[in-house]
Amino acid sequence: MTQDSRSSGSASGLAAYLTVTAAYWAFMLTDGALRMLVLLHFHTLGFSPIQLAYLFVLYEIAGMVTNLSAGWIAARFGLTSTLYAGLALQIVALIALTQLNPGWSIAASVAFVMCVQGLSGVAKDLAKMSSKSAVKLLAPTEGDGLFRWVAILTGSKNAIKGLGFLLGAALLAMFGFLTAIWSMVAALSVILVLVVILMPAGLPGGRKGVPFSAVFSKDRNINWLSAARVALFGARDVWFVVGIPIYFHMVFSDGTPEGARQSFFLVGSFMALWIIFYGFVQSQSPRLLRAKHRPLAGLVGAARGWAFALAVVPAGLMLAVGLSEGPSPALTTLLIAGLLVFGALFAVNSALHSYLILAFTKADRVTMDVGFYYMANAAGRLLGTVLSGAMYQFGGLEACLACAAVMIGLSALAAGRLSAPEAAPS
Repeated sequence: MTQDSRSSGSASGLAAYLTVTAAYWAFMLTDGALRMLVLLHFHTLGFSPIQLAYLFVLYEIAGMVTNLSAGWIAARFGLTSTLYAGLALQIVALIALTQLNPGWSIAASVAFVMCVQGLSGVAKDLAKMSSKSAVKLLAPTEGDGLFRWVAILTGSKNAIKGLGFLLGAALLAMFGFLTAIWSMVAALSVILVLVVILMPAGLPGGRKGVPFSAVFSKDRNINWLSAARVALFGARDVWFVVGIPIYFHMVFSDGTPEGARQSFFLVGSFMALWIIFYGFVQSQSPRLLRAKHRPLAGLVGAARGWAFALAVVPAGLMLAVGLSEGPSPALTTLLIAGLLVFGALFAVNSALHSYLILAFTKADRVTMDVGFYYMANAAGRLLGTVLSGAMYQFGGLEACLACAAVMIGLSALAAGRLSAPEAAPS
């Protein structure tokens, strides 16, 4: 291969990576905004914490099914096909949500929004699997190139999703539910057209003859890492999905319409700040972990220690909430500070997992192993979502935090079963 052809291939790969990243950014901006819109809008309509959790259950179930099959679909039909499908389905889901009738009963509204959120879950995980798999195929193989590229993609995605939380809360407060939804439909439609036009060569097409059974990994590392991922993301969402947003809305609102609007901004701002901060730390994880000069075995061994360090934070916050006499400015300040510390440690854990799944898998199995791994990720979010509503309804924020501490401990135990392969897979 000539120097010119190598340079051309490198440039094409970088262009493909940048286009995929831009598409993923646009998707996650609307995904974060939609989540905050739905949560706050239906909370003001009188939905209970458990009913609010139900709204996201099918979203996570759809994510599990999608991730399990999306790896095979991408292997069969190509990564660009699944990326375009994810963006298009999100547009369809947003349009469907505009058809919600205010005159429907709560049961009918919950069922309808669950179905729409399920479609959005399919869209999100098609886009995520496509983007994460592309990194394995396009990233440089020298040094910490793979870790850096996946950390940049994942960290920037979470920062963008954080902006989406703020955007959703702001659009709801300023323009109302329907106008907010239609504005996102218009923006995402433009992005889809641009991505289709601008996507360069560089991502592989499909290949025939890939059996569906191939999505199930026989690699013990991938299976244990997937188990650790279930518990890790369940531990986050058990307080993140319902508990903290509703708790802070209660604390910040004075019961008046103006107070409710102000609370929307405050809750949305905190959720956005948390996600943006989490994304920033995630993008810095290769440097924090000294990945450039650290062998794979060292990073594998670090996974359990970072998880145990994370478990300390929700355990401490649980004690603080349990010992307090109720909401107070001091407790609110402590919760905000403690959850930001949680975000930093969680970011390192998440980035390390995201690197390890790509380090463990082989290039010819990347879409299937990544799909299986993110199926586990969705299972964790589903578990956390259901527990978030139930724990907050019956035990308040203290129960949410206690559950988070236990689940992170389980994640650490699963991470402790990982072992470095004798040679890094290609």
